[in-house]
Order: sequence, then structure tokens, then C-alpha cells
Amino acid sequence: MISDEYPNDTSTSPTTLGGSTVKLHLYVTDVDATFSQAIAAGAKVTMPVENQFWGDRMGSLLDPFGHHWLIATHIEDVDPSEFQERMDAFFAKQASGEA
Repeated sequence: MISDEYPNDTSTSPTTLGGSTVKLHLYVTDVDATFSQAIAAGAKVTMPVENQFWGDRMGSLLDPFGHHWLIATHIEDVDPSEFQERMDAFFAKQASGEA
């Protein structure tokens, strides 16, 4: 359960604690619409929505209370024979500083 901070109980926000060790990963029907709705409600983008090598369209947010959210829509099933090549290309791009 996620709730607002409640000082008279044990519900302390990640912001008060200085961060969180938890990231919530949520699959939705339309990641772009959900992402826009979250931003309109005060969330901050930590990674823009993009197509990912493993077949999801995903982005990440930090909500106003300090909770980290990964929001995704599955867009394709990646053939196992293609997965390694896609992953290698992704990490090569990361290592080169292009990402």
C-alpha cells in the first residue's frame, strides 16, 4: 500500500527519509497517457518514455512524495535469437555515452 505520510503512525514518505530503495513497476495499457497524467499530477520525469530493447515502451517518474515509478506497456515479443543482439547494442550505446 502507498499512502500519504502520516506522522502519528509509521507511514513516512521517501522524501522525509531522504530517498527510497523501492521502485514500483506498473504495466498499463497506454504508457504515454499514464505518464502524461502522472506529470500533470506533479510527478517528475527521471527517464523519458522510450521503446526498450526487451519489448516494452517504458519511462520512469518520481512522484511528489518521493516514490519511484517505472511505467510500461508491452509492445512486442522479442524473439530469443534477437534478444542478445539488442541487449549488446543497448549496452554498447550506453558505454559510448550516446544514450
